[in-house]
Amino acid sequence: MPITAADLRTSSLFSLEGKTAVLTGASGFLGRTFALALLANGARVVALGRSDRLQSEAKTWANEFGADKIAVHQIDMYATEALNGLCDRIAADEKSIDILINNAHELGANTGFNIPEGSLENASMDQWMKNLQGGVYWAVQTTQRLGIKMKEQKRGSIINIATMYATVAPRPQLYEGTTSLNPPGYSASKAALAAFTRYTASFWGREGVRANCISPGPFSNTEDTTENAVAEDSPFVQKLKGYTVLNRIGRPIELCGALLYLASDASTYVTGQNLIVDGGWTAV
Repeated sequence: MPITAADLRTSSLFSLEGKTAVLTGASGFLGRTFALALLANGARVVALGRSDRLQSEAKTWANEFGADKIAVHQIDMYATEALNGLCDRIAADEKSIDILINNAHELGANTGFNIPEGSLENASMDQWMKNLQGGVYWAVQTTQRLGIKMKEQKRGSIINIATMYATVAPRPQLYEGTTSLNPPGYSASKAALAAFTRYTASFWGREGVRANCISPGPFSNTEDTTENAVAEDSPFVQKLKGYTVLNRIGRPIELCGALLYLASDASTYVTGQNLIVDGGWTAV
């Protein structure tokens, strides 16, 4: 069929109408914005998260978009068998699964963030294993159980949220004189996630399933009072800004263009890629 102007409108190319998206880490700093972006563009969202905040957010979303557009599952992702069982139920209950966004990761003391015990010299086996579990194995679990449905459908888009630190190392001078610390297990686990993304793309491409990464740069949580939040005027955030070409940190909404592109039919010939959204950090 010939291409028409209607086919090329953004309202058509980027529409998620009729699609179901499963989103992990939906109650987090980035996850809440991801959920809203998916809903605003027509998707039904199956949201997984552990925070009590998820329930109140879901009520707001249901009021705005309709109760049929949102399903919420509160879960501790570290509970391996519970997560496997939930994924199996979602696969059975949902008519289709068109989009899977693996966004969950614990960014706190348990994984070595912002504590001296999380450094390269001191990081414990437990911290390493929690990073590897959150950074890559949770995505393996959801991909195995929900991706099978995508293979059966002969279509689907898997989007794994990595980090620019899967591509470049953190700069030691960024952390000097601050209480902030980015543990080695985080970089290693997200590099593994990028590799897992390419592997999935390679093996499932012929089944109509695409897999891509989004690697955020400096998107510091300046909005919450949670464990991993930082103040906008903190010395650490000021240093972050200086390492970007745009001289500022990113806002969650600035990841949504990449998210909607990879989730929608606008990117049906894109797979196995790592889209870095970092304000130019890795460009120089």
